[in-house]
Amino acid sequence: MNARRPRKQMNQINVVPYIDVMLVLLVIFMVTAPMINPGQVDLPSVAKTQTVAVQPLQVTIRANGDLRVRDQAHAGDEQSVSQDELLALIRQKQVDQPDQPVVIAADKSVRYEAVMKVMSLLQQNQVKRVGLLAAPGAN
Repeated sequence: MNARRPRKQMNQINVVPYIDVMLVLLVIFMVTAPMINPGQVDLPSVAKTQTVAVQPLQVTIRANGDLRVRDQAHAGDEQSVSQDELLALIRQKQVDQPDQPVVIAADKSVRYEAVMKVMSLLQQNQVKRVGLLAAPGAN
């Protein structure tokens, strides 16, 4: 009679070969990655548009709180206005050109609260394009 000892089952996986393969692949990718040139993308070109962009309407807030408006599209001079006159003028301009942007320029010494009031006033009256104008400064 042949008496064999029962084989002991192994409940662990030998991962060393997997680690070796992974390290070889890692080295291959590290060596070949710098050699690959990214493709050049040819972007489509468009013809120049015939329409000129609408010049913004500039609202200036002075240090003393005065409001002034300048329509850069018509190269007009600044005119001093009250808040009600500002709204009436902007409503009139928005009827003619609804996409005309409005930019707010304020003196350095003007409180941020005054700028926000004018900006809020414009936005409450359905002015879609409101922005802030800033001069580039030297650092």
